[in-house]
Amino acid sequence: MCLLLCVQVDVCGYPLSIFFIVVNEFCERFSYYGMRAVLVLYFRYFLKWDDDLATSIYHTFIALCYLTPILGAIVADSWLGKFKTIVYLSIVYTVGQVVMAVSAIHDITDTDRDGTPDNMTFHVAMSMVGLFLIALGTGGIKPCVAAFGGDQFEDHQEKQRSTFFSIFYLSINAGSLLSTVITPILRGQECGIHSQQKCYPLAFGVPAALMVVALIVFIMGSGMYNKTAPKGNIMLEVCKCIGFAIKNRFRHRSKTFPKREHWMDWADEKYDKLLVAQVKMVLKVLFLYIPLPMFWTLFDQQGSRWTLQATTMDGNFTVNPILILALVPIMDSLVYPLIKKCHLNFTPLKRMTVGMLIAALAFVAAALLQLQIDVSMYIYTHTYTPHTHTPPTHIHPPHTYTLLVLLHVFLFAVSDCVVKAHVGLFTRVLLHVFLFAVSDCVVKAHVGLFTRVLLHVFLCAVSDCVVKAHVGLFTRVLLHVFLLFAVYSFCSNSVSCVDYCVQCWQAIQVVEDIKPNTIHMGWQIPQYFLMTAGEVVFSVTGLEFSYSQAPSNMKSVLQAGWLFTVAVGNIIVLIVAEAAQLPDQWAEYILFASLLVVVCIVFAVMSYFYTYTDPAEIEAQFRQPEHEPEEKKRDRVEMERKDSDCTLWVNLDFDIL
Repeated sequence: MCLLLCVQVDVCGYPLSIFFIVVNEFCERFSYYGMRAVLVLYFRYFLKWDDDLATSIYHTFIALCYLTPILGAIVADSWLGKFKTIVYLSIVYTVGQVVMAVSAIHDITDTDRDGTPDNMTFHVAMSMVGLFLIALGTGGIKPCVAAFGGDQFEDHQEKQRSTFFSIFYLSINAGSLLSTVITPILRGQECGIHSQQKCYPLAFGVPAALMVVALIVFIMGSGMYNKTAPKGNIMLEVCKCIGFAIKNRFRHRSKTFPKREHWMDWADEKYDKLLVAQVKMVLKVLFLYIPLPMFWTLFDQQGSRWTLQATTMDGNFTVNPILILALVPIMDSLVYPLIKKCHLNFTPLKRMTVGMLIAALAFVAAALLQLQIDVSMYIYTHTYTPHTHTPPTHIHPPHTYTLLVLLHVFLFAVSDCVVKAHVGLFTRVLLHVFLFAVSDCVVKAHVGLFTRVLLHVFLCAVSDCVVKAHVGLFTRVLLHVFLLFAVYSFCSNSVSCVDYCVQCWQAIQVVEDIKPNTIHMGWQIPQYFLMTAGEVVFSVTGLEFSYSQAPSNMKSVLQAGWLFTVAVGNIIVLIVAEAAQLPDQWAEYILFASLLVVVCIVFAVMSYFYTYTDPAEIEAQFRQPEHEPEEKKRDRVEMERKDSDCTLWVNLDFDIL
């Protein structure tokens, strides 16, 4: 039951208290994303860990951040309430950020003043304590803040409540955008008492200061908040119901007992049939969640492997938050309406499947870029001598040509499967032009890009005109492979791949000495664009699908399940990276892309057999309002209203995406 503990103050029709909540969220997101933006670099260059260990600890931290929201939701709903949970865990959060900033001060243990800490164990221990406190704090408050903001509105303020969640979401992305731009700049400064080093204390200290501001601002609004007493956590009730059903089924496993239509029906003896029906709907959606962690396995490597990849390149840029802000309205206002006008049945589960494929393509693009980086570094380390320009007798680039062929086969197969039945020749040609342009920009031949694109346009047009109406996908892919070899034979003047690389080296060597790190970070934009597009299509759609298929009072259960998939995805990174032990980074990218494609196929099959339901209709079959006490009915309606208004927006925190 809602207890008003304050005097409501409205400004322009909005409760004044929500302004404190929005500012708090902006500062907290700035703090979290700012710290995370330089975390893997701190591991790599301050703690001197190798790439694999830095990646493992980074993903362990992210996994913990998405496991603790379950604990925060239980504590808030069953014990402390949302306000106290946010305050107490924000204090833990703030302490963790301060500890992290202190751990990055190299002068603390630099007794010989050479710029290198002498007691690295101290810094590692401090870092681990700080990260644990941060994970506990940020995860614990995640399910509480947006829902607490929704509690500030009265029944007649539905429009204002909706606007609040839009502003709340904007504050999340604004904090993310600013922090991912500012903190790397702060890290690039040099600071120190005895020696000047990269300023990790400042890069972590500013997010810590923003977290202090977030806590102070939130507490300042205490007297204005509408605080609700804890009512009990539905997740615990669901777990108890499932546990009883399993226990009861095992107890009656003998054939003498009659079978039941669903194994959850064994809980009917103790729990209300409505609750059992709601749990069935939740389990149906959670079953579809099983393949989803693989998407997050790839997505969260933006902050680890892709960041480390960027350190081997030249330049500096931040693009992911900008792309998110741009692509969400583009997808909603342009792409999806166009697909609908084409009379395509682009269901939510199909969208999620496409999003997973796009994410796989992002890792293929990352692999191509990594190959180019490896070739550049390989030529530098194996052929460059500062005192002579004598070219070597041979160069062995790491499988560039073979991977390009495989990439084109994969791209053609995917594009033809998607578009062959819906669009005409012109659209397919445009798609091929784009794919060839991207690949040819990465691996250049002797002729210019414009000439190669024109040649590809002609070959694609001829091949598609001849075969599109007569043969299947397999034959078209074979033809594309043949044309691909023909194109590269022409572009390389019929020389072998090795001889071609030698000639390229000789041509470049005449002009200037080859230097490492000459590939600009801008070449990462294609992979970031693809990953962000996949994120928008997959994650936003997944949240909307889960919301529409969840019972009215169990949306928080599916929210917890969604967050759990993120945690599992980061754990998969640790398992696959450690088990595979691939010597080349590009091969690891291809491995992850291949795994996601396999999982995507599994998810597509599961989606094919999924039947969409209307939770409200199913719940109506079990409810008997005429026998329900009036007070209980009012509480139920109030709870459902708040769930419907708040839960979807709670999920739209894009650090999940």
